[in-house]
Amino acid sequence: MRLPPFSNLFRTFNYSRFARVRPTIQPSLRNTTTLKSMPLVPAFISSFFGSSSIPQQKMSYPDERTPDEWRAVLTKEQFRILREKGTEPAGSGKYDKFYPESGVYTCAGCNTPLYKANHKFKSGCGWPAYFDSIPGAVTRHVDNSWGMSRTEICCANCGGHLGHVFKGEGYPTPTDERHCVNSVSLNFSPEDKPVQDGTKESKA
Repeated sequence: MRLPPFSNLFRTFNYSRFARVRPTIQPSLRNTTTLKSMPLVPAFISSFFGSSSIPQQKMSYPDERTPDEWRAVLTKEQFRILREKGTEPAGSGKYDKFYPESGVYTCAGCNTPLYKANHKFKSGCGWPAYFDSIPGAVTRHVDNSWGMSRTEICCANCGGHLGHVFKGEGYPTPTDERHCVNSVSLNFSPEDKPVQDGTKESKA
C-alpha cells in the first residue's frame, strides 16, 4: 500500500484542525464583548444626573424659621434658591455685572452682612464672584448632588443657600477662591460716606 507524501498529510492535518477551532472561538468573543459593554451607558447616565444617595446632615442655625415663616417674607424665587437650594440662570442676576466701589452684600433672607464690595471680582462665570467673605458669615458643606462633589456655601445665620465655592482656578486674587453666588440670595447696602473736612454747618 502506497502512502501519500508526508507534506500532504501535514497540510491536511493543519487545515482540519483550523477548520474545527475557528468557528467556536469567534462567536464566543463577540458575545462576551457585547455583554460587558452594554451596562456602561446606563451607569454613566445615572451617575451624572442622579442625586447623592447619602442623606444630607441637618444643620442648626441661629435663625431657625419654619418653611411657612420663610414663605411669608421671601418671594417665590428667593424661597426656591435660599431654602430649596436652587440656582438662577447664568447672566440673569442683577449683581452679576455690578461693581460698586464700596458697600456690603447681605443675605436676602436675614439681612446678615456676607461680602464687602472689595471682595467682588470679574470672573466671567455668569454669577457674582467673590474671593473672600466677611469672617464667620459663610459656612461650607459638602454637596454630592448631580453626581459630583462640590462645596456649598450658606449664610451662617439662617442657612440660606448662597451657591458654591471653587478653589484653584487660577484667578489673580489673594485667596485663589471663587464664591459663585446667586444674586437672588443677596441684597446690597451702600456704606455711609464719611463727612468731608471743611463742610459748613447749617445755621440755626
